Amino acid sequence: MQQAQSNTEANPLPEEEDDQSTSSGAEQRREAATRQRAMATALANTLPTSTSIQILLTGNLTPTPLRSLTASHMNRLLLLPGILISTSRIRSRASYVSLRCSRCSHTHSIHIANPYTSTPLPKKCLGPNPAECGLMPYVMLPDESRYVDQQSWKLQECPEAVPTGEMPRSVVLCAERNLVDVAPPGTRITVVGIASLFHNLPGAGSKGSGVKTIYLRVVGLARNSNATNAIQFTPREEESFHRLSKHPNLYHILSSSVAPSISGSYTVDIKKSLMCQLFGGSLKRLPDRMRLRGDIHVLLMGDPSTAKSQFLKFIERVAPIGVYTSGKGSSAAGLTASVIRDKSGEFYLEGGAMVLADGGCVCIDEFDK
Repeated sequence: MQQAQSNTEANPLPEEEDDQSTSSGAEQRREAATRQRAMATALANTLPTSTSIQILLTGNLTPTPLRSLTASHMNRLLLLPGILISTSRIRSRASYVSLRCSRCSHTHSIHIANPYTSTPLPKKCLGPNPAECGLMPYVMLPDESRYVDQQSWKLQECPEAVPTGEMPRSVVLCAERNLVDVAPPGTRITVVGIASLFHNLPGAGSKGSGVKTIYLRVVGLARNSNATNAIQFTPREEESFHRLSKHPNLYHILSSSVAPSISGSYTVDIKKSLMCQLFGGSLKRLPDRMRLRGDIHVLLMGDPSTAKSQFLKFIERVAPIGVYTSGKGSSAAGLTASVIRDKSGEFYLEGGAMVLADGGCVCIDEFDK
């Protein structure tokens, strides 16, 4: 009995130790949270109020084609490759608007998140006596507001990704802060952005309240130095290329593979010249530092119905970077670059067919037109 009583008296001791350890753990967590808040407050006090940080994102997301953008992609992080065809001038957009009541001098600030929409001002004063201030009492203080640089881009899908017989599609991009003026028109880029909508106001003389237009807020950007680097071959294909290179009649095999559906004695030399153009020449640098380009240009002239346009369309499909255009549908300025006026009345530069085909083949039909 004495032994059992001593055991029962010794049982409360572990419970007291558990309570003490639990209370000490909670105190340590509270102290750690207090230290973290103090460090955050000290960091905020050391930075000036106008300091802002921009984080650029990169990742291995699956590329999304431009023509497949739907409502399911809204407010999602996307990876879109394409060609930058136009850029607007840099504007200053208000990110934080400082307001002041004209009657009671109450101050208020509004954060503007959407770059293409206007934020309405509060209709009533948010101060202690809103009834005495009346309606629409706030006025904007430009000197106390915050601004960021903003630039609008237009991204067009790559020519090799456009299905045969269809027009290339484009989407509007919004770049801010350090992303403005980082790439000129004609640059192949891969954009990491968030798909969103903005209210596109109708033009002058049009009816309706406008429609919602898709745009992407750029949160990451990468330049594609060479689009042909994206082409990868399997080891079996590389082995077949090595065997083909040792064939004694290689020149005839390659030239016969150019537009095989077009035949005739007059097409033999045409196919050989187009084949040499696809492979290109050798870049040479002379001792006097003169640079001789290895690009080969071919001009096809002949009677109507001799398959000149068919040769051009074949080269446009075979070349890794190929753009087909017609002289009837584009002027000399449209082949290189053109100045376009947007709805707001501002002018911006848009690249033509030769800019989009940089590093590849541009096929111009009806060149005399």
